[in-house]
Amino acid sequence: MMSVSEIKRRMEEESAEETIQSLFDKIERSKLNAFITLTKEQALEEARKADKNGTRGLLGAVPIAIKDNISTKGIQTTCASKILKGYVPPYDAHVIERLKAEGAIIIGKTNMDEFAMGSSTETSFFGPTRNPHDLSRVPGGSSGGSAAAVAGGEVPIALGSDTGGSVRCPASFCGVVGLKPTYGMVSRYGLISYANSLEQIGPFGCSVEDVALLLDVIAGHDPRDSTSHVMKKNRYVDELKDDVSGLKIGVPEEYFEGVDKDVDNAVRDGITLLEELGASCSEVALPHTKYALASYYIIAMSEASSNLARFDGVRYGLRLEKDKDWHTTFSEIRAEGFGEEVKRRILLGTYALSAGYYGRYYLKALKVRTLIKQDFENAFKKVDVLITPTMPCAAFKIGEKIDDPLSLYLADVNTVPMNLAGVPSISVPCGFANGLPMGMQIIGGHFDEGLILRVAHTFEKHAGVA
Repeated sequence: MMSVSEIKRRMEEESAEETIQSLFDKIERSKLNAFITLTKEQALEEARKADKNGTRGLLGAVPIAIKDNISTKGIQTTCASKILKGYVPPYDAHVIERLKAEGAIIIGKTNMDEFAMGSSTETSFFGPTRNPHDLSRVPGGSSGGSAAAVAGGEVPIALGSDTGGSVRCPASFCGVVGLKPTYGMVSRYGLISYANSLEQIGPFGCSVEDVALLLDVIAGHDPRDSTSHVMKKNRYVDELKDDVSGLKIGVPEEYFEGVDKDVDNAVRDGITLLEELGASCSEVALPHTKYALASYYIIAMSEASSNLARFDGVRYGLRLEKDKDWHTTFSEIRAEGFGEEVKRRILLGTYALSAGYYGRYYLKALKVRTLIKQDFENAFKKVDVLITPTMPCAAFKIGEKIDDPLSLYLADVNTVPMNLAGVPSISVPCGFANGLPMGMQIIGGHFDEGLILRVAHTFEKHAGVA
């Protein structure tokens, strides 16, 4: 892995063009399958301009990878689905505009679970991404390509999206840092929707500092996103102080149930380290956690059922050779274009929203969501942050769980509550089990990104997890 500062230093010693060319050489030799689309000619041209005219902005000529569900003008954006193969957006997402304004160079679009539906990056139409620590294992999902690209040293920073853990899960499995911001902190304009009320774009990096720097670039109000918050612009890099003295840490035991022993030990050791550095620790209760997974999947699948109705092959994307009547064409395109997991979620979501079941499932799930949000609000009246395992286990083998959807859904048990409540959380590496990384999750109240970044930075500095 390489940090932003390291790649900037390398560009000064060589050139931006040589540095980025070396990354493409590495990607083209790679067995990770982390990228769907590479923008080699465009990226090298931008690098040559930077060498000639000088760099600009916070990310001057720094290469970045973008999850393939974030719109990039002139660059294929597929959501890892056959139904969008060949689709080239006519506009940039808000975060892409921000990145370009700060001088970043996009080197490609990363592999993902189809339409961000999965926890392993195995549902991609373009084949699974592999974990850099063990090629036989998954990188996590759905932003597995972005995490694997950073962990594999193919790019220093990347963007993903997190609907129920899709940044934090691959961050944990790949041993990198991944942040899910507060809902509304980063504009979703240009993010191809899966579940609007849950998803957020989030940064990956090999260090907390790089994640904070990337958040500085992408956070902020956007009037094109009605859920975007107007807030004071912070410099999150300035929050990275080595100091947790007086900090109150809450440990919800509900999040340690069913967790592998190695993960449990590593996270508890991390909490002990923070106590030794001056924090205090106490147990807190989040009693409605046991209902979070069921509530999340009903809400997410219902929203997916509505959002994915727009993909009909009429205006863009997959089109059959010969059109029939509209209903037949619509059905055949979707049958051909969507993968099994996407079809499963559309069907379940449609069922949950159907007449006679809306109140029984969807409305009840929304009520549970409110209770979960209240659990977090009550907890943060007593403590400053919460700490839990990110994932209940280390990365599993490719093919091990893909035929058992329920076991894959259960893997999200520790990450979905934050999306339901809209609170921020970050995953930082906290140890290894049999050569595989594990993540510790630090959770804060709404818009407490500065605090959780400070805690993560302090832990990272003293834990010595490479």
